[in-house]
Amino acid sequence: MKRITLSTLATALLLAFASSGAVAGDHETEGFHGYLRAGVGSATNGGSQSCYGLGGITMSYRLGNECDSFTEFGYTHALAKASNGATFVGTFWVDAYKNGSDFADAKLAVSKAYVEAKNLPFMNGGIIWAGKRHYYRPDIHMLDMQYINMNGTGGGVDGYPVGPGKISYALFKDNDDNVYSTDPLTGVRTLRSTNSALRQNIVYEGLPVNPNGTLDIAVSLIHAQDDNNNVKTHDGYQVSLFHRQAKILGGGNTFGVQYGVGPGTGINGPCCARIGPSGSTLLDSDVTRVRVFNDIVIQPTRDFSMEFVALYQRDKSDLNGSATWTTVGARPVYALAENFKMQAELGVTRLKDKANPSAQRLTKLTIAPTISLGRDYYSRPELRAFVSYGKWNDAAKGAVNAFNNGGPVYGDKTSGTSYGVHLEAWW
Repeated sequence: MKRITLSTLATALLLAFASSGAVAGDHETEGFHGYLRAGVGSATNGGSQSCYGLGGITMSYRLGNECDSFTEFGYTHALAKASNGATFVGTFWVDAYKNGSDFADAKLAVSKAYVEAKNLPFMNGGIIWAGKRHYYRPDIHMLDMQYINMNGTGGGVDGYPVGPGKISYALFKDNDDNVYSTDPLTGVRTLRSTNSALRQNIVYEGLPVNPNGTLDIAVSLIHAQDDNNNVKTHDGYQVSLFHRQAKILGGGNTFGVQYGVGPGTGINGPCCARIGPSGSTLLDSDVTRVRVFNDIVIQPTRDFSMEFVALYQRDKSDLNGSATWTTVGARPVYALAENFKMQAELGVTRLKDKANPSAQRLTKLTIAPTISLGRDYYSRPELRAFVSYGKWNDAAKGAVNAFNNGGPVYGDKTSGTSYGVHLEAWW
């Protein structure tokens, strides 16, 4: 792949400005904030906690189907304020993750450590920042899928007004996460995997395109930094368009189209092969990812809410061929009282790739009586009891068993039931 040139960057910037909301970064308010999920369960086959998913490039429907534990928390505080009103705000968070129902020996890691300069007279409401942070990571909640995630360590400008919307620019240094193998005879080291790159992110948000509808444009330009031991690394990019429609039956709809090339696909990158950060810079331009999705959350009455998602994703490469993931699912929620909901979630997933001659198919259904803070769909904390049922075809047997950290819970079977309790909270 050709290196990204200054003219390429200039063109991207011009397009972003010409397209001329919300601000790209996560800007916490003063105080203590966080997130927590944890739970425990059993399966009718084998007794181990079980979840239903196909793994690979897919994501799983999460209600009554999370076999991990995760928390992140931290504090935001105004560090100093100048006489002209300019304010410097610091944020520091840690997180811990365990692929199991017990945090046990999970280690704390720093997830955010950055400072923002706000209310600068010459910035017209824009914010200047530097450090490590979460950055432009909207998600499809019922899949726990951040369809774009620009987290990282760097600096930039957020939310500078341009035309009817706001533009944000950030420069990140992605991990120097180099993996080598060494020839035992010659001692020569060969680079096998790396995410080392400089990444430029450009986000334009809030472009009005129809009544109550806006368009967001997000671009990542990835410049590889390692050419070691005659192993060629490659630049990449991604372009994402999101149409956000407000005031639909008390909720909103997001329709997204995304395209990534090489490390811009996020493949073999940090966590979940997300689009946004650098994937492996060993990936050339033959590696591509296309994703189209629609996610809607509605609240037509005080008591009834629902999320519905439909998604298509196709990954292609000369080496591995193509892998296609399609899924459709819904989570209806009905509040029977101020602090009690009944939730259900039904999801159907299909995965077809070169490694499997037959497509893998999985259906998951969950019923979850829930103690909740309120009646709304996103009201948290929630304390849930759940029963989940999974049904899959023969082609998916190995994937479903491999998905469970408790081992091959269901063996040669093509269905199973799990049950347990779970909590989810954010504050």
